[in-house]
Amino acid sequence: MTQIFSVLWPEILLVAVGSLLLLAGVVQSAAVRRAAPVAALVTLGIVFVAFFNQGPLSHADADKWNTVSVYTFQQYVKLIAAGIGILLMLLAWPTNDDATGNPAIQYGHEAGEFFGLMLLSLAGILFVASANDIIVLFLGIELASIPTYIMVSISRPLPVAQEAGVKYFFLGAMAAAVMLFGFSYLYGTTGQTKLTEIARVIQLGGPNHQWQMMAVIMLLAGFSFKIAAVPLHTYAGDVYQGAATPVMAFLGFVPKTSGFVAILKVLYFVSQTPAGGHWVVPTTIARFLWVIAVLTMFVGNFLGVPQQNVKRVLAYSSVTHTGYMLCGVTALVSTPDPHVQAAALGGVLFYLAAYGIMNTGAAGVLILLPSRDGGIAGYLEPADPETPKVAAATGTSAETFDDIAGQSRRHLFVCIAMAIFCWSLTGLPFTVGFFAKFYLIWPIWQASHTNPAMSRWLVWLGVLLVVNAAISAGYYLRIIGAMFLRGESAGSVPSPEVHPEHPAHLEQHHRIPILHPVPIVAGVALAALGTLLLGVDFPAINHLSRRTTSARIEPEATPASHVANADTPAVVSSR
Repeated sequence: MTQIFSVLWPEILLVAVGSLLLLAGVVQSAAVRRAAPVAALVTLGIVFVAFFNQGPLSHADADKWNTVSVYTFQQYVKLIAAGIGILLMLLAWPTNDDATGNPAIQYGHEAGEFFGLMLLSLAGILFVASANDIIVLFLGIELASIPTYIMVSISRPLPVAQEAGVKYFFLGAMAAAVMLFGFSYLYGTTGQTKLTEIARVIQLGGPNHQWQMMAVIMLLAGFSFKIAAVPLHTYAGDVYQGAATPVMAFLGFVPKTSGFVAILKVLYFVSQTPAGGHWVVPTTIARFLWVIAVLTMFVGNFLGVPQQNVKRVLAYSSVTHTGYMLCGVTALVSTPDPHVQAAALGGVLFYLAAYGIMNTGAAGVLILLPSRDGGIAGYLEPADPETPKVAAATGTSAETFDDIAGQSRRHLFVCIAMAIFCWSLTGLPFTVGFFAKFYLIWPIWQASHTNPAMSRWLVWLGVLLVVNAAISAGYYLRIIGAMFLRGESAGSVPSPEVHPEHPAHLEQHHRIPILHPVPIVAGVALAALGTLLLGVDFPAINHLSRRTTSARIEPEATPASHVANADTPAVVSSR
């Protein structure tokens, strides 16, 4: 028991506190609702500080059954999950007078349950990272996903939110079935549930090789839903728009991270080299990933350009960034060179952290900007037709391009922060987004020189990544242009005459009063600082780069080298 706790103490801590918050939510008290985010934030802070200060492990720390293990890869994943989780907690912080929500979210008296679900979902990422067994891996993925179905539905009392939750749930159930199909074939053809044993059986070869590769393809298809990759991306627009903005930011990081971590672990253990765990997969699997990456980039961009809702733009932007990261995964599994492998893996992990910071910051800006209609956008239909309609507390934060039009005249610094995030999401210099894309493109180029069968494919992959980054500038610059170049939309705060069925006293009662959204401002400020610091401060960039390129799933893997020691150039030496 002591050994399990030493390996899984972060997961146990998050699950324990999350469960206590679920129980505390029964108490209908504003004091309890205010204490819930504090408890969640402190819990994540403990995990973040512990892994930030912890040095690299010299050996994998595993339980006696080898069901879970922790090494440098798992350390890094837990670090970024806790760090981005802190920012996400700040965005969902209750700032109204009775602690039932903030300008963008209304969880009512379920604040304890809401923050408990956030902790449980983040714990799912940690379980996925630590898993050395396909049963634990599947349970971790579902633990990261199932709370988000509930969070989408309860995030605001509108039919659009419940509709989004139902769509998300049923598509998630389908993806889970596809994943289980893949896991069942992996178990059936190897007779093992532990990933290390599965790897040993696959590397011995045998008549079941084709069935094992089919299992891998089915698993990749199931994971595609979690990361919002083509063809299982169709839910993104409706779900991101229907969910409250803090939940939208949560969806942009947590399921995506758990999905990519699962993809990396599965590809690591099913690699075909005799030594095991060296990433190289059959060319068919590598080309399958290539096709998915290219389709995901182009589909995300072409769906994002015509959108009129900023949240839908960020939804399809999330799809596009999934494609970018899949480019890095394709390079990782296409090269036998251990140095290029280390750089490619580091690029994907660097991008996960960078995207989490950028996306969370952009969502935070939308929370701080007021909506054009003042939040009087929806009504709850009563069961009794004779009962008058009651205004729904829909939130007063921006969502559409009309909402953000001309906002720089009233909220200059908030709009400057959004410009920083959009600049970084595009991948322009002096932001973390620039180095995130650089750390993906360089390994792709290097990998093209090490594998003749994939050489042209990888060269074109790098070119198409750059082309899609240029296309994405269209909708990111459109956001900036709306804030700084357009005039304010007329009727930004409508009077009761505009909504004759909405009496003035109901408007005053149901509008969410904003007190001092200091936690939300702090979240946006920290995200902006991280975006700039990791774009211009070379020691900070190299610190994160060293953590990513030294991340290994197991000690027996090829020693990872820092970018400066491999064929990949460092930004600058930190020495």
